[in-house]
Amino acid sequence: MRTNQPLRVAVIGLGDIARKAYLPTICARPNLDLHLMTRSRDRLDAVAEGYRVPADHRHTGLAHLLAGGLDAAFVHVPTDQHGSVVGHLLAAGVPTYVDKPLADTIEQSRALVEQSERTGVPLMVGFNRRHVPAYLRALERPRELILLQKNRQGGTGGVREDIYDEFIHVVDTLRFLVPGPVEEISVAGHRDGADLRQAVLTLHGAEFTALGIMHRHSGSKQERLEVTGADTKLEVEDLTRIVEHHGDRTERAVDGWRPVAEQRGFTQICTAFLAAVAGTAPFPDLRDALRSHELCEHVVTQLDAG
Repeated sequence: MRTNQPLRVAVIGLGDIARKAYLPTICARPNLDLHLMTRSRDRLDAVAEGYRVPADHRHTGLAHLLAGGLDAAFVHVPTDQHGSVVGHLLAAGVPTYVDKPLADTIEQSRALVEQSERTGVPLMVGFNRRHVPAYLRALERPRELILLQKNRQGGTGGVREDIYDEFIHVVDTLRFLVPGPVEEISVAGHRDGADLRQAVLTLHGAEFTALGIMHRHSGSKQERLEVTGADTKLEVEDLTRIVEHHGDRTERAVDGWRPVAEQRGFTQICTAFLAAVAGTAPFPDLRDALRSHELCEHVVTQLDAG
């Protein structure tokens, strides 16, 4: 790592999540030398102009991007491109952040983890809900019963696509919130042919039950968390609104003045990754992230078998 020099950071893939959540957060940070990459020249130039990224920091190919050297990269390309792009970055020695999932198969996900471990090049998965302030508040509460429901509006997809691209947030967040070892796992769901309509995951432990639900035709896009125990309940609606029950019902926002990117954990997770790259904080346990992918693969297998 170069000392007293701006970090040379690339954002690869300029879709909705990169433009709405990551670029505003990354570009607000000081001492970064930003590079952008996407295969669409029109989109590349439009986004780069908005952030005053110079022409020689705009790239339409990975080889050209890597030729100038990088200190870190954020990857937001479609899931089916993760293996190739992340693999090339790790081979080039670039610490890499990849938006979930690592890949849409457990074999490819394991291969990337093993490549990171073999080369010693750090790899981090973008599970932003582990940094959401309202969910961290839930982590402090008694959690005898955990319910997390993440619904979508309209449209369906294949089982593997929906579980790895959407339900993985439910899977990882439940694993993050459970208060002890999981002793029993059960999976249920419904399909229309190859398309997934709903999925249900239940995790049981000695003194808790955690239930994760996704419905693809719920009438609205919604995420709702409830944690219950010791005569209290905490509800979190769409990551930002909290209702507490302890005798009385109290409703409030999580610091309504806090920027949306902070309320949804994007600012914090970007900060954590860049601090780890700079050597001032540790990288998260990559094998723990892989275990969430392994549980997703179990869900896919069970739904396919049913």
